[in-house]
Amino acid sequence: MTFSVTHLAHSLLPLLVLMPCVVAMARAAETAHYRPPAVPLVVHDPYFSVWSMSDHLTDDWTRHWTGAVNAMCGLIRIDGKVYRWAGPQPNLPQTPQDVGLVLPDGAHLPAEIPPMEQEGLTITPTQTTYRFSADGVVLDVEFLNPLLPDDPDVLAQPLTYLTLRVHSADHRSHEVALYYDCSAEWAVNTPDQLVVGQVESLNGLSVGRFGTEAQPILGAAGDNRRIDWGYFYLAAASKGQVHLLSDQVARGAFAAGGSLSDQPTITQWPRAANDHWPVLAVTFPPFHVAEAPVTHQLLLAYDERYSIELMGQRLRPYWRRNGATIAQLLQSATADFADLQRRCHRFDEQFMEDMRHVGGERYERLMTLAYPQCLAAHGYAAGPNGQLLLFPKENFSNGCISTVDVIYPSAPLFLLLNTDLLKALLTPVMDYAASPRWKFPFAPHDLGTYPLANGQVYGGGEKSEVDQMPVEESGNLLILMAAEASIDGNAHFAERYWPELEKWASYLKQNGLDPANQLCTDDFAGHLAHNCNLSIKAIVALGCFAKLCQLTGRTEQAREYAQLAHSMAQQWMQMADDGDHYRLAFDKPGTWSQKYNLVWDKILHLNLFPESVARKEVAFYLTKMNPYGLPLDNRATYTKLDWEVWTATLAESRTDFDVFMQHIEAFMNATPNRVPLTDWYDTISAKQVGFQARSVVGGIAIKLLADPAVWHKWAQRAHSSEAMQGAPPAETK
Repeated sequence: MTFSVTHLAHSLLPLLVLMPCVVAMARAAETAHYRPPAVPLVVHDPYFSVWSMSDHLTDDWTRHWTGAVNAMCGLIRIDGKVYRWAGPQPNLPQTPQDVGLVLPDGAHLPAEIPPMEQEGLTITPTQTTYRFSADGVVLDVEFLNPLLPDDPDVLAQPLTYLTLRVHSADHRSHEVALYYDCSAEWAVNTPDQLVVGQVESLNGLSVGRFGTEAQPILGAAGDNRRIDWGYFYLAAASKGQVHLLSDQVARGAFAAGGSLSDQPTITQWPRAANDHWPVLAVTFPPFHVAEAPVTHQLLLAYDERYSIELMGQRLRPYWRRNGATIAQLLQSATADFADLQRRCHRFDEQFMEDMRHVGGERYERLMTLAYPQCLAAHGYAAGPNGQLLLFPKENFSNGCISTVDVIYPSAPLFLLLNTDLLKALLTPVMDYAASPRWKFPFAPHDLGTYPLANGQVYGGGEKSEVDQMPVEESGNLLILMAAEASIDGNAHFAERYWPELEKWASYLKQNGLDPANQLCTDDFAGHLAHNCNLSIKAIVALGCFAKLCQLTGRTEQAREYAQLAHSMAQQWMQMADDGDHYRLAFDKPGTWSQKYNLVWDKILHLNLFPESVARKEVAFYLTKMNPYGLPLDNRATYTKLDWEVWTATLAESRTDFDVFMQHIEAFMNATPNRVPLTDWYDTISAKQVGFQARSVVGGIAIKLLADPAVWHKWAQRAHSSEAMQGAPPAETK
């Protein structure tokens, strides 16, 4: 069975038939046992991120990743009969006169609007396509998010193409009309906020927008928040017309066969987003369709004006760095679509083929969902010199920005596809660590609370060592610097921060083998002394520092740290040994934990630990599997999704790796929490414990990094890309 990627009904649903997908993926498959917990629709950054969290697009309103409603409604009229293709049953006015609804003579509102039958759902890294059918007509709904890793100019654009493609399936001609709307909820934190709306014509495009009246640009930081500054845009090409109406008027008029142009436009502004629920509604002139498809296109975009505050300086979104406007973005988007669609198809096909080759179909399905989620958990800003900077947000974790132990698990995706993106992630953190503000001998944890990167807020912040993660974060950055240098073939980026790296290596030399009572990245499990997995991180990090010393010509220092790391690895094996496995903590016999940090010894060919260590651990893990995965350690039944895949990558055989994937896919099918991938869940109940929509799922790409041929292939692709050759350097301080 191949997978390209078609997510069809889960076991509770009828078996659906895969559509003959017009997106021209090379291979496609049916699967009756895979159900994505949430489906990516519009995915760009922590504020512009909208998902379907149900089995059918018509089961519920679409939602921001936080779960707040960001409603879209899609309707179609086929030979006079109206159906839904997006959104649940809308609230139609019982008395049209009450809302000023103007209907044609003899027209009436239907009692309800039935859903079209959802026949298929195809998800690829850059596209989500639904197929619907009713009354002999087939409607394909494609959301294209051009998340091309080798082209930052495109990757950072907050713009989604929504393509509606209709054809006849019964060899007959049908009269069809299409409708789509988005609510003002897309531009507010809470629906009681006052908004303003506007519709205008722009060089052949009909464009509508919503935004708050107050426009509190970068005015609040926090976790469970939506954006309430800037403007959401909906634009229609190919004869589409945007209207600014209340939801009942817009949907009611279309359902009754009326014209939206005849309806009372909202004129009283500002108004709350929940005051008669204003929507930007698009209709296209009715058309006849036979077997040849008819296509219409919409653009969804967000202009946040400023995206990040870095050490008190407001940063523009990267796409705006040279003074570009939203009008220019929308205009260029229509001209660029054909080329971007072609490039996205090619990227999806090649990337998914490698996923399948390296990790199998279950891994392919998991990685395909993880890809857009990881990228959409970052803000893309232009630094002080116009360089690309990436800022991850700890979604439903604590809201921190640029957390080092979030960058660490997400890094494999960037290491694989474009190290310039990893450098754009690391630069703000490293600049902060090198500044006079950071006075500790170990690495920082974060830069603040999203979107305000004004200095560490976690633990003791900049003031004390209380609840810091000294071994964790120092080890993370040393490992990532060495991984980046290994791919690029030089340590130029690392050498710019050599005093910091040297200081952290010295700290780990003194404190890394047997860590004191402290937090690690799994801080939800509490403080732990003598943490065996954290010790592995320190040892591997010292081996990585030795590699960096070698790459920078520091031969004597390289020899010293390589010998130190090897010696510490031998000590670790004796201190952690517990018979058929290794312990959770050196002083706790009868315990165990996932040793996911060991994966870098394998990937970077440090050869610090003999292969027997990973072999013994994996054999033991296979005896500890629960129905939905491997617990993080013996203390609880919960696990971390990213670490599970890292641990699975330690397996020498695909058979053992597949066991992990089988349990993980069972979790995704069974979890009752319909949210973008959670990385913290219970392995017995499949319930979410916490976290969702986080960038750490980029770590699932670790399996691809473990294949040298695949790693080399994508590194070559990124560095030879014409798009990247013209990009400004991410390293500029």
